[in-house]
Parts: sequence; structure tokens; C-alpha cells
Amino acid sequence: MQNITYKSIFAAITISALVSSCKPKIDVPEPDKGSVDASKYVAIGNSITSGFADGALYYDGQMVSYPNLLAEQLKLIGGGDFVQPLTPAGSVGIGSSANAKLILGYKTDCKGVTGLSPVPAAANGDYSIFTTSIASQGPFNNMGVPGAKATTVVYPGYGNPANGFGNYNPFFTRMLAPSEYATASMLAKAAAQSPTFFSVFIGNNDVLGYALGGGTGDVITPSAGGPGVGFDASIDLIINTMTANGAKGVVGNIPDVTSIPYCTTVPYNGLTLDATQASQLSMAYSPLGISFSEGSNPFIIADPAAPGGMRKIKSTECVLLTTPQDSLKCAGWGSTKPIPDKYILTDTEISNIRTAVAAYNSKLQSVANAKGLAYVDVNAFMANAKTGIAYNGINISSTFVSGGAFSLDGIHLTPRGNALLANEFIKAINSTYGSTIPQVNVAKYDGVKFP
Repeated sequence: MQNITYKSIFAAITISALVSSCKPKIDVPEPDKGSVDASKYVAIGNSITSGFADGALYYDGQMVSYPNLLAEQLKLIGGGDFVQPLTPAGSVGIGSSANAKLILGYKTDCKGVTGLSPVPAAANGDYSIFTTSIASQGPFNNMGVPGAKATTVVYPGYGNPANGFGNYNPFFTRMLAPSEYATASMLAKAAAQSPTFFSVFIGNNDVLGYALGGGTGDVITPSAGGPGVGFDASIDLIINTMTANGAKGVVGNIPDVTSIPYCTTVPYNGLTLDATQASQLSMAYSPLGISFSEGSNPFIIADPAAPGGMRKIKSTECVLLTTPQDSLKCAGWGSTKPIPDKYILTDTEISNIRTAVAAYNSKLQSVANAKGLAYVDVNAFMANAKTGIAYNGINISSTFVSGGAFSLDGIHLTPRGNALLANEFIKAINSTYGSTIPQVNVAKYDGVKFP
């Protein structure tokens, strides 16, 4: 052990004091609430609001949900307790397919190569999370429910198991007493707490379900239609209800899901061929007018409208992160066999997504402006993350795993990503309400954990 004397400690302190005295002083404003009453803060949202990450809802992710981080900062201006519907600490969590959370571990692929890869923390998720009511621990300030849409926030019975499999949300059910199953809505549970301040970050799933299934597994919520059917009327009902008692709040818009790692990680031209392989494939595909060259080539994808029902993917289209990598490496997917449509977002599908996101965001901004609410351009924040964000010497980007912003499912944020997002909300609140809420220290939070 190094020998450190009191004299050396005193010298170090003295030198440190001298250095500090030479540094320019930076005036940091004292926390001030402005016109914000944060005594009762309630958050409405979906999986990002809930703290869902790594493909599952689990305790550690919930503790760094962006509204929980925001609530900690709101305490500096008189904010109260922020109660979340927590899962058991140490649990592997549970996802929408009853799966466990993902962790970064070693995996051997079909070619016998071992490397780091997202792997399930357990064979199955912790199903007791779905079967154990925690209603007695509420009411919950965090009304973020994985899978929720703008339309389902207003829907009574959204957590009612009597609706049948696929017609209710077990993430919401666990937050309810059985007597509430048939009548409770997320909106009603949030409004019943008489919040003085609220956040609404909802609408991602109104387009995300369509995107995650390659345009095949869900439909995009239309803008038109009544509450529970159309996006616009559902948002109007949510915001009107939350502001009815004079509460102030903040609204986040919807990011372009084609800019996140789920859509940007697998390269469109990931088919690498030698000269012999390129010649053989060119000969096999010659009746369809498709040729290949030595080096990188676009994958072959299924497309019913193309000759033979297949074509090369375009550079502007997405191969989704869920595409089985062993199928690409060893089963001929993308070369001798087309990648199935559910793993691809085509130009047409991307256009559908972006058109909907633009319409949703226009609605969200107009409602926020009309009500005098703070507005967060999450779409711009996510776009910036794609190119990289610098924070106190830390470079953070949306690059899968190494970028530090997105968790192992390629959709939801890491603790560090949530801290950045919380700061975007704080900036908007301060700008709108004249408050000086301190930002979260992003450096305190991790990106993806390596083994």
C-alpha cells in the first residue's frame, strides 16, 4: 500500500484549493419552480415511460425510467413522492412474449464462432409479474404501460382479462384491483390523482406495432375517428382531462422509428460474396434479371409485387434487428432464399410510418401550444442520437450496443439514454414555465452493461 502522510494530504488539498481559485466561476442558478407546481406529478405513456428496456419490464430499468429521473429533479422545486408499479428487485422481468430481459453474453453461432451477443437472462420471463396484483401499492404516479397506444389510454377495461387473450394488457392488469378490471382506464387512473403537473409521452405504439412487424403485424392508428379509435380525438381527450383542474404539463412528440437501432443495425448490403459465389447466384437469378458481384451485395427480400416474388433490397429500406442472424449466415436467407416480409420495412412502409408520425406530431404540438404546455421534440432528440451526442466528454449515439443510448432490444433506452431524455423534458419545462430545474447528471448512468 502506498504510504500517504498527513503532510502530503495537506499539500494536495492546498494545491487543489489554489487550482480551484484560478478557475473561472460559473453561475449556476438556484432551483426555482417558476410557475410549476410539482407537488403531484403524474406521467402517462407507454413502455419508454414505464422503464421497459432490454425487451422486458424489470426493476433496474424502472428505477431509471425518464419520469422517475425527472421526478427526482422536480423534488428540488417542491415535488412529492413518485410511486411506480415496480417489479421485484432481482427478477429477470417479463416482456410482451413472456420472455426474460436480455443481457449481453457469449453466444456461439451456426458457424461455431463465439462472441458477445444479446441473450435472454433466463429461458422464460417472470410470469408472476403478470399474475400478482400490486394495486395496494398505488395509486401510481407512473402510468406508463408497455404496449399502450393513444387510443388505449382512454379505453375502459384495457386491463380486463375477461376480454380474452390479446384483447387486454397484462402490464395494466397488474396495476389494478380485480374490481376495477371491467371499468378502469389508464386516463381515469391518472386523472383520479388530481395531478398538479403531468407528462404525456404517448403515440409511439400507434405506429410502432406496424413497424416492428415489417408492416404485417399491426395497423397504423388513423388520425381521424372518435376517442379510442382515432389518434387526434384520443389525444384531445387525454390532454383536456389532464388539464381540467388547471394542471400544467409537458408533451413529448413521437420519434421516427426508422432512425433507431431496430432499423439501422443490420446493413442492407450485408451479403458478402466471393467471386465464385457471386457468379453462381447471378446464374441462378438471371431469369429475374438479378446479378451479384464480388464483395458486399444487397440482400434478397420477399416482395409479392416483384418478378418471382423477390428482389434486392434498396439502400433506403430496413432489415429489422429481429432477423435471425443464423438464418442469414447458414440457412441462405437473403441469398438463396428471400428474407421474409415481416423482417423488412420497404420504402412504401417507411413512407406510411413517416406520414403518420408527421401527422401525430403536428397534432401533439398544436394541442400543447393551444393549452400552453411545454413541448419536447423527442423526434429531433432521437435524430441527434443517430449522429451522436456529446455530454461532458462522453460520446453517446444510437449505434447498437456500443453507442450507449439504446438497450439490447434496439428500441428502448439505456439508463444513460433515459437520463438524456429526462433532460430534454427538463429543458422544455424550464423554457415554458420560467423554472430553473437542474438537469440530470448523465455521467452517473450507464449504457449497455458488458460482462
